[in-house]
Amino acid sequence: MPDPTIYRHLVGKLNYLTNTRPDLSFAVLCLSQYMQRPCMSHYSTALRVLRYLRTDPSQGIFLTAHLSFDLLAFCDADWAACRDSRRSVSGFFITLGGAPISWKSNKKISVSMSSAEAEYRSMRRVTAEITWLVRLLADLSTPPTLPVPVHSDSQASIHIARNLVFHERTKHVELDCHFVHQQFLSGLISLSFVPSESQLADLFTKPLSGGSHRSILSKLGVHSLPSTLRGDVETEEAVETEEASEA
Repeated sequence: MPDPTIYRHLVGKLNYLTNTRPDLSFAVLCLSQYMQRPCMSHYSTALRVLRYLRTDPSQGIFLTAHLSFDLLAFCDADWAACRDSRRSVSGFFITLGGAPISWKSNKKISVSMSSAEAEYRSMRRVTAEITWLVRLLADLSTPPTLPVPVHSDSQASIHIARNLVFHERTKHVELDCHFVHQQFLSGLISLSFVPSESQLADLFTKPLSGGSHRSILSKLGVHSLPSTLRGDVETEEAVETEEASEA
């Protein structure tokens, strides 16, 4: 690519949009890996993300006036997703009263030896985030209902968290095991199995088909905001004209 700064500026702006568009997290994660030496194919992919945004530019997070302070979490991992390094991609998604408040999509810095390890590291990450959110809400005098449900589609990682028995397959993730197991015993979290087709965190770990993407997006609390929230264009233009004439 002749001028890589164009690509970097575009990806930087897309990264800013992930603050209100959780559905962009995985795409931005993939695009951010080529900031040093982007090719035209990477730039074309970034433009494709822009075309996706044009289909519904008013889409965003809508926080309802809901009195519930119940937290709900989903975590997932795509084992050895990167074809170059075979590092896994993990993601989590947390809602408060049905509205999304925290989400993450990232590539692990080390290679996981099994899918159970990749899933368990993702569970440890969402548990740490829940621990922080519970303390924050308690400081705001709005403590959430405990335990916080954590949904995972990995039976192996749930079994490890509930039964802290170490052997050759788990001793290299012993610290993660102790942390999650401690929070499970303290009543901070509860662990539940969710089928892969109902795993909302899939949106943050792997590319999905159009139907699956739309199905999960409708459950994330991301909606098309009413046009009235965007202001009256004619009124804004009239105000700008009046200010210009006064100047």
